[in-house]
Amino acid sequence: MNLTYKQPVKIIFGSNKLNDLYSILKENELQKGMLVCDPYFIRSGLANKIMHYSKGLLTDVFFDITSNPTVSSVDTCAEIIRHKSIKFLAALGGGSALDCAKAAASVCLTKNSIVQYHSGDRKLTNEHIPLIAIPTTSGTGSEVSRKAVLTDPLRGIKAPISCDNFYPTIAIIDPVLTLSLPQKVTASTGFDALAHALEAYSSRYHRPESDAYCIEASRLIFEYLPKAYQNGSDMEAREKMSEASVLAGLAVDIAGTTASHACSYPLTYLYNIRHGEACAFTLDSFIRINAEVEEGRLHQLAIQIGFKDAYHMADRIAQMKTEMGMKTTLKDAGIEFSEIENLAILSMQPDMINNPVAITIDKLIKMYHSLV
Repeated sequence: MNLTYKQPVKIIFGSNKLNDLYSILKENELQKGMLVCDPYFIRSGLANKIMHYSKGLLTDVFFDITSNPTVSSVDTCAEIIRHKSIKFLAALGGGSALDCAKAAASVCLTKNSIVQYHSGDRKLTNEHIPLIAIPTTSGTGSEVSRKAVLTDPLRGIKAPISCDNFYPTIAIIDPVLTLSLPQKVTASTGFDALAHALEAYSSRYHRPESDAYCIEASRLIFEYLPKAYQNGSDMEAREKMSEASVLAGLAVDIAGTTASHACSYPLTYLYNIRHGEACAFTLDSFIRINAEVEEGRLHQLAIQIGFKDAYHMADRIAQMKTEMGMKTTLKDAGIEFSEIENLAILSMQPDMINNPVAITIDKLIKMYHSLV
């Protein structure tokens, strides 16, 4: 076996680690930074608290970000960085804030729009300004990955863009920040992490180190996501979900995502379904489709984490979705039968290539028809 493994993100994990923000920034000689955050944190006061913790090392705030970050948000953020000569970014929030900041931290050093790179017309250079990632959810794994998912309304697409530049310099994982997550967000982001773990494990590009991350992340999520959902103040459950999110993020950064993520992009863009819930929508279906390939690898994973086989694991996922009030049928998602063929065509995203079973449009149509 030959492999090369690069994970350049310094991970600082622990409850109340955010209180050490100033010393972390000072130790890394960072100054004149801008906080990039979801608008919610302006209203909640957490953004102001972060600014206070930085003791003046963060000088500006950018919060013009939607739940599915757009290329225009990235371009606006990048223009502010240029105009104010910002030297580093701190991104606070879920995947939206982190992905916007990751892209802006690179494109700001060019004169171009992120659209030119998102479309594939140009390739980013190796230059970028430092980024501190501070996730407030347990699911996206964006804090340890080289991927950003952006929406371009003019082209009518939501798609990932990957670049080594996008690795944050430091990720501060403070489970305390997840205590206030609503149940819906806890469920959606938790299923995003589970999709990362199960898809990376079954990916054509899985490796021994990603397998190890996947197994432990999956075990933690099946045990602790229901607990975090039922009792948001359960600190142990929040800590374990934060741990699982990082492990799953590390795994997917190595092996990539597969069919459920490929389908999630049009489900989110067309039907306004939360990303994690959109991944969960097809996750158990694809586990059943993939279960018998590669000498039953998914069965092996299921057994290692306490299930009889992959089919019973898929049953548990379906049960958890129902228990957490997530969308499980076409009707729930607002999808008409007449729209399925177009949805299947739009689901043929690059992630689909990683799936261990070759997925065709006809297979997707059949799968979507089964979700009644």
